[in-house]
Amino acid sequence: MVAATRGGDGWLWYAMGLVIALAGGPDRFRALGAAVVAVSVGTALQLALKRTCGRKRPCALAPHCWTTLLPPDKFSFPSGHTITAFAVASSVGVFYPGVLPGLLFCAASVGLSRIMLGMHFLSDVLAGAVLGTALGYTAAVALSSF
Repeated sequence: MVAATRGGDGWLWYAMGLVIALAGGPDRFRALGAAVVAVSVGTALQLALKRTCGRKRPCALAPHCWTTLLPPDKFSFPSGHTITAFAVASSVGVFYPGVLPGLLFCAASVGLSRIMLGMHFLSDVLAGAVLGTALGYTAAVALSSF
């Protein structure tokens, strides 16, 4: 679970972006653009929602002794890691449908890890998955016409 959460910290998405940039074929710039747009909007949205909702994290309410990870901020809803993971998976998956199952597995692993490590409630992760998927798909469809 720690490895999945750490993968969702960003390095996994940057590495995937590098692979796409180098070997992604004719759709690489649209795929990367869609992912960047979806993640950027998702980050702004999750920051606004976290401040508005102000929901405390599970680890702030009851300590979780199996991890020493520190949360990136004090608010829980929605999960930013999950928004990012599903935004990348859904946007890139539109351009490369053959890798979509693997991308969704990675995104789901990130979301599950956030629950298991006490960083988020199930509803935080579900909201992040819905928002990230919607943003990723919308950005990909918008950029696929270029």
